[in-house]
Amino acid sequence: MKFNIFYLLIFLMVFGSAKSQQLNVMTYNVRLDIASDGENAWPYRKDFLSSQIMFLEPDILGVQEARPNQVKDLKEALKDYKFIGEGRDGGQEGEHAGIYYNSKKITVEQAHTFWLSNAPETISKGWDAAYPRVCTYGLFTLKESNQKIWVFNTHLDHVGTIAQKEGMTLILKEIKNLNTQQFPVILMGDFNVEPDSELISVIMSKMKDSKEEAEVVFGPEGTSNAFKYNEPVTRRIDYIMVSDQIRVKKYAVFSSSIDFKFPSDHFPVYVQLEITK
Repeated sequence: MKFNIFYLLIFLMVFGSAKSQQLNVMTYNVRLDIASDGENAWPYRKDFLSSQIMFLEPDILGVQEARPNQVKDLKEALKDYKFIGEGRDGGQEGEHAGIYYNSKKITVEQAHTFWLSNAPETISKGWDAAYPRVCTYGLFTLKESNQKIWVFNTHLDHVGTIAQKEGMTLILKEIKNLNTQQFPVILMGDFNVEPDSELISVIMSKMKDSKEEAEVVFGPEGTSNAFKYNEPVTRRIDYIMVSDQIRVKKYAVFSSSIDFKFPSDHFPVYVQLEITK
């Protein structure tokens, strides 16, 4: 009897330590606040976009193009969330590629923003980019399982192909340098390229495309709608990439609208992940 109890305890210790935790993650290009958008400008859609996020309740949310007032508006709406990230013009100035996280479920251990350029620790524009571009990352701890996970969020340039490639190379190098303990990694954002591009092939040599790995896929193929309600959305440029330790249970692109209006010129990409400790 003692022999059997001993092995039962060993079994429980081994499999108990392999406890997995579900994590819901979303990336969302919220479209910058610019008056020339007219009826699609931020003041007319911010409540819709905020309520959409609150309904979906991502544990981690990466946003792109968020100007300081938009970061503030989302902070006020998302009561249980905290935010990490700097603007591309330094401090809280300019567009952000920042990360919101549900502080009831997650804590942040380390956070940083760097520029996609040859001088990543200073405000700078890299290679042939039209604008300065940044990447924000955090090392998070999931409270339920005490599992640590790295999350990187970025917005690659929409013009400079060299900047796209070199920027992503810099991000992948940073992931390798930081992740010495081989924690799970999520890399997400608006990459401004489609799945058949060389850039996506480079990323997928290191990570997995959540859409390709998902057990369930829902929603349209495209993620960039340009506020055009009556046209098919086929251009997929927003991604959530994951490391090998992460199982992708569900992948969705949500094309919600009200009165023929979208909350942004991009659709949010949402995944349900399983992280094994």
